[in-house]
Amino acid sequence: MTTSAKLSPAPVIDATAQLVTEHYVFPEIAEQVADLLQRHLAEGAYDVDDAEELARLVTADLQSVNSDRHLRLKHHADPVSPEQGAATLAAMRRDFDTSLGGAPRVQLLDGGVALVELAPMLFPLEWAAEPLGAALTLASRAQALIVDLRGNRGGDPDTVAFVCSYLLNKRTHLNTMHWRSGERVEQSWSLPHVPGARFGGTKPLYVLSSASTFSAAEELAYNLQQLGRATVVGEPTLGGAHPCKGWTVHPHLEATIPVGRAVNPVSGTNWEGSGVRPDIPCAAADALDRAHALALIRLTD
Repeated sequence: MTTSAKLSPAPVIDATAQLVTEHYVFPEIAEQVADLLQRHLAEGAYDVDDAEELARLVTADLQSVNSDRHLRLKHHADPVSPEQGAATLAAMRRDFDTSLGGAPRVQLLDGGVALVELAPMLFPLEWAAEPLGAALTLASRAQALIVDLRGNRGGDPDTVAFVCSYLLNKRTHLNTMHWRSGERVEQSWSLPHVPGARFGGTKPLYVLSSASTFSAAEELAYNLQQLGRATVVGEPTLGGAHPCKGWTVHPHLEATIPVGRAVNPVSGTNWEGSGVRPDIPCAAADALDRAHALALIRLTD
């Protein structure tokens, strides 16, 4: 689609640099990134007529200092609302409505092993609690469970905790978020009660990963792995551990800026940059067959 709004790079860069300075989780890095943007603007590096091309150039610069994949200037083909966060939310809603609420596949495999695919995102909990609760309750009677995150690109940390709650027996500390705003620290715990039935914390559990698994989906895999609850099968994930917010800086451009960082209570760190490392490395395309075979072996031991 042709961008109808006239593109003037300077206001976009000025707004993006200011937002990074005010909100990015690492203030020292924020200053470096903002200076880089302003320098490249002055040098004419952003003198382009196409919003999608500007997004590509600016994103490369935003990520050049510390490779934070959440720090982006994101292009939207359709004009987006100037309201903070509206662009991301609208895109999420379209995906939610076409993916059965984020649980597009629930299947019973041979040998009493259930498969639940969570994709393309872990949507906001106020939307996703009903479909995810239904999918996980249906799978709760299985002898073993495979959770497929290979096509999941992230989402809501509260939804991560909700899913974890079906896979554990008791309330458990999952993660701690350190927010830049007010230097707040906020713990994430699994829920004491869930709608429906739990799969529980003792039966075999496998999580499938790919090089596209990102953000909140990585947290889900990492939380369960660090607790010793799940075996991760597949490829190392993309490596984004910083929750972000989005601001519209042009009718077709949204600056997404990490405003916090995750710290796991077991490892004392997170998956930023490194990704979640699988316990059983294999090609993503082979991960389901591999996990199914492992589950069948466990069940016959």
